[in-house]
Amino acid sequence: MILEAIQYAATALVTPREFRPFIRSSLGLWGRAGRCAKDWAAHEEHCHAFIHETIAPMKQKRTAVVLGSGLLRDVPIFELSRQFDTVVLVDLVHLASVRAWIRAKRLSNVRLISRDLSGLSEALGGKDPEPLAFLRQVPYLDLVVSANIVSQIGLGCRRVLERSGHADPDAVLSRLIEAHLDGLAGLPCKTALLTDVAYEVTDRQGKVVEADDLLCGVPAPAARHGWDWPVAPFRELGGDRQAVHRVIAAHPSI
Repeated sequence: MILEAIQYAATALVTPREFRPFIRSSLGLWGRAGRCAKDWAAHEEHCHAFIHETIAPMKQKRTAVVLGSGLLRDVPIFELSRQFDTVVLVDLVHLASVRAWIRAKRLSNVRLISRDLSGLSEALGGKDPEPLAFLRQVPYLDLVVSANIVSQIGLGCRRVLERSGHADPDAVLSRLIEAHLDGLAGLPCKTALLTDVAYEVTDRQGKVVEADDLLCGVPAPAARHGWDWPVAPFRELGGDRQAVHRVIAAHPSI
């Protein structure tokens, strides 16, 4: 609890005011990642391998942008920093521990940006959401990685819409997810999509007690690879249930 309090306070100091409410969810992910490190290892290795596979044939490696960089566990940041002139990490919150780690490793070409990537404000304002439009202003952009953020946009925005009593949250969520995928596909650079597309909660006998589509009905791009990610092992959900997500890796612009 003391470490979490220190982490919260240090992160709040460097986080724009409008994004500070999201610090607690980032801390929750930080805690779960520590507890589930062994269970998540294979998923993280698959993510790293796909990004390596994506960048290997690239001839120009000037600027890379990672959307939803989070804790940097599913991103091969050393390799990106070594191969690209500039690496830009974009997320709502960059924890103080992540910032300190980047400094300690002397990754001087890594930049951090706090930004809402959901497009929810535009959608609620009656506009067509274009959450990735800002990427058109990034000079010398050669790679964009969407790192396990698409489903989080859906889950996070659903909570906001349901709290506000929105009449049709599913329609809004579909628009937001579609806008993210279309935005990736329309970029004039190499793109890599990592996202969980569905989940199942099962008991110890393998019976499915809950399941859902994490893309809210939006078709996923053709996957080059796929695997299961035990997001919440049995001990995490109380001992008799586990949550396993299905993850795909795709190149939306191809």
